[in-house]
Amino acid sequence: MRGERIGAMIGSIGGLVFILVNAGQLSAPVDTLVRVVGVLAFVAVVWFAVIRPVGVPGPAEPPSRQAIRVYGFSVTAMALGIPVGAGVINNVLHQPVLTVPWVVLVVGAHFLPFAGAFRAPVFARLGWVMIGLAIVGGVLALTVTEAASPWTGVLGGVALLGFSAAGSQQDRLEAEPAR
Repeated sequence: MRGERIGAMIGSIGGLVFILVNAGQLSAPVDTLVRVVGVLAFVAVVWFAVIRPVGVPGPAEPPSRQAIRVYGFSVTAMALGIPVGAGVINNVLHQPVLTVPWVVLVVGAHFLPFAGAFRAPVFARLGWVMIGLAIVGGVLALTVTEAASPWTGVLGGVALLGFSAAGSQQDRLEAEPAR
């Protein structure tokens, strides 16, 4: 479906950005290795989920107006929530190590309403995985090592790439009637 391909492209770009930006905070040569693997994973996802998807059914009906409204609200809330929360984290709480986990949390939360709006459970799974990564990453960054913060961003990118690659396949399997 065209929508799944667009979603996979958006998710894979987001995943690559998460990996490239946050890998820069890792030590050498780990940063380079993570970036190379991230780019290769991105190329693979784009090839298999966007350019040459397997078993793609015919065109689906376009999303409802309500789904588009949910999408617009969620993206707007995310776009506002990231800088406002980062400002509070950095300037009020003085905990910059929590900025990356905050971004991962907000991006994850913005996917949750999509599950119902687009009748695609993959969005709920992705959202909860990213929220879980953010919570664990934030706790580890505060209590164990600050290196958990960039790793939270890298793993958030891996989640986005992984769900972009597998999500539409899983939704297709769930949508098929039992035989």
